Amino acid sequence: MPTYFITAIDTDAGKTIVTGLLAKYLKDRNVDVMTMKLAQTGCEHVSDDIVVHRQIMNEELLEMDRKGETCPYLFKFPASPHLAAEMEGKTIDCEYLKESIANIEEQYDNVLLEGVGGLMVPINHNILVCDFIEEHQWPVILVSGGRLGSINHTLLTLEVMKNRGISLYGMIYNHFPITEPEITNDSAKVLRKYLLSYFPDALWGEVPCVDLANSKVDLILDEWFEE
Repeated sequence: MPTYFITAIDTDAGKTIVTGLLAKYLKDRNVDVMTMKLAQTGCEHVSDDIVVHRQIMNEELLEMDRKGETCPYLFKFPASPHLAAEMEGKTIDCEYLKESIANIEEQYDNVLLEGVGGLMVPINHNILVCDFIEEHQWPVILVSGGRLGSINHTLLTLEVMKNRGISLYGMIYNHFPITEPEITNDSAKVLRKYLLSYFPDALWGEVPCVDLANSKVDLILDEWFEE
């Protein structure tokens, strides 16, 4: 199983929750898996998203988490990574990102790499998230949902991926935030139709509303990660 890149149609679409849930799903099946975060803004010391991953996986923070090995860049200001880095007099070095990812890949059989925002977010002033994915040819897991605007954002993302030759492993339909049933059901139907059109071999999965307080995981993943 290769490294998978987890991206979403927008900020706050559920990448972090889905990454953690996928890791727990695999871990519960005795798969050797580790999660990473490309970079994070708006926090200090340890990546908040990595903390969420570990909580969902029912694990304590690892030493490599505390050292920043699973999230190579952390910035205080909550903004796009290129700006948050610039405000601290820094630039995100993609070569350093590659080294950090390779280091985790050497230690674990499978890696789930969570991105930042959506595909067109700048990592620095020269590289977008989609440029980084395209260079490495990672299969992508795309998180979408039923909130208003998601159809447009999802189809734009699929269009970029197809034009870039980026492989889509599967799409996860996140039922949170809760919308009217008519919207939730129709959005899922429309997205499945266009997913079949853009990427006929891509898989479909769903995350019903999850009770994280009770560590309840109820992913709907038909034929995912089967060899």
